Amino acid sequence: MSIRAFFQDRPMPYVWMWKMSEAVLLRMGPLFRRVGVERSSKIVKVPEEIIKGLMFNCQDCAQCLLHYNGMTCPMNCPKQLRNGPCGGVRMNGKCEVKPEMDCVWVKGIERIQKTPYKREMFRLNPPVDWRLEGMASWVTMAVGADQIRTGSEPGIRYATEAFEKQEAAQ
Repeated sequence: MSIRAFFQDRPMPYVWMWKMSEAVLLRMGPLFRRVGVERSSKIVKVPEEIIKGLMFNCQDCAQCLLHYNGMTCPMNCPKQLRNGPCGGVRMNGKCEVKPEMDCVWVKGIERIQKTPYKREMFRLNPPVDWRLEGMASWVTMAVGADQIRTGSEPGIRYATEAFEKQEAAQ
């Protein structure tokens, strides 16, 4: 087991760091807007790459979902799936594309059980906006650029909400 996997399998310290970082970053949103999102991103990108690269093998999508996936980056999936595992995950929890690799989503589902974000595994995540690729996700989050609506109904953010609405209509 790698050092990264050891710490990711114990995600609560990361959750605490995320909560503190989120509070600080949201307060910095107006500053990032004033300075400019691209300029701010260039400044913030270096420490973000070092920290998130070492801790999570960050893939620089600029729309981070770590806290919604048990502090496991879904962009490490060879198929870059952001809403759950593919139909090809093997019975042993390994990836169908890279059989030597644990399925990112199996690990995320295991890890999120140890966090206060269990419900977030049902969140409907938007596809990656590749125009943001390479920008600092800390900046895009702070200014709300990472929150693209998905689905046909504005307000539905979780799969369970869509199911409930469908059941209520019947």
